[in-house]
Amino acid sequence: MNVGQLSQETFRTLLTTSGLRVKTGPFNLSIQTRFPRLIDQLHQMYAHYALVNEAEIVEFHVRVTSMRSIRRPLTRLIQFEVDGRSPFPPVPAEQALATLEWGINLAIAMRINHLLLFHSAAVERNGHVLLLPAWPGSGKTTLCTALIHRGYRLFSDEFGLMDPQSSEFFPLPRLMPLKNQSIQVIRDYFPEAVLGPEIPGTLKGTVAHMRPSQESIERSDESAKARWIVFPKWSAGANLSLESLPQSEAFLLLASNAFNYEVLGETAFGAVTSLVRNCECRKLVYSDFDNALKALDALTDG
Repeated sequence: MNVGQLSQETFRTLLTTSGLRVKTGPFNLSIQTRFPRLIDQLHQMYAHYALVNEAEIVEFHVRVTSMRSIRRPLTRLIQFEVDGRSPFPPVPAEQALATLEWGINLAIAMRINHLLLFHSAAVERNGHVLLLPAWPGSGKTTLCTALIHRGYRLFSDEFGLMDPQSSEFFPLPRLMPLKNQSIQVIRDYFPEAVLGPEIPGTLKGTVAHMRPSQESIERSDESAKARWIVFPKWSAGANLSLESLPQSEAFLLLASNAFNYEVLGETAFGAVTSLVRNCECRKLVYSDFDNALKALDALTDG
């Protein structure tokens, strides 16, 4: 049973009492909130996620609570908590969905160490994973959004989750935060995309979340090995360039883009070395979606 099959009343009751327990890739979440606007947003954006029964372990218990500030008595604020602790200061209530999603990502990045976590988008095509590691501002989420609307299966726009022993990557198809100009770009290119509300004034500007496809969510138990590593960079007016990258450079870029490389130490070194040796490594510079998608299609078909 998935979230969308719950009545609005049952959905609200779970969120406001024991918690809404949902499966997201290899992890289970319990979400609690009494904030009406967030409840309505989650009912739409989490519709395809499977429910988790009471007997299953939940890795992360998260909560969004309403609060008032003595210094800002007229401003309604919310506080995000994970396992009873607040990693962020209070933010305006309008930013509840963005704060919840960032908070869950932070908890995953800080607490998961049995897997190697790359700061990377990851999609699957023809049975293999295409990794898209990039620094913030490189346009990886926007490119990832375009790819999954052209036949690729979403693993994640934020994490490449790799088992360092088997080299298998695990899907983590969560809401994808589009930022600023990227929001309208995706609306124009892919009017069928399901986007949540535009949330202005966050630390990253205006954000709107895109809901992953139902297929990507339902196939989140299907892992795969990587075959291609492409470091993307959007640059206004740039001609398309998809160039080979030396393995040594790819190794350094990947290692520096891993959240827990230093924690895993020698295990991480061996895993990244094996990954780079078994993948085609490229650097992509683009300004036009159509050209970039054609180049990546040719790469993943070859």
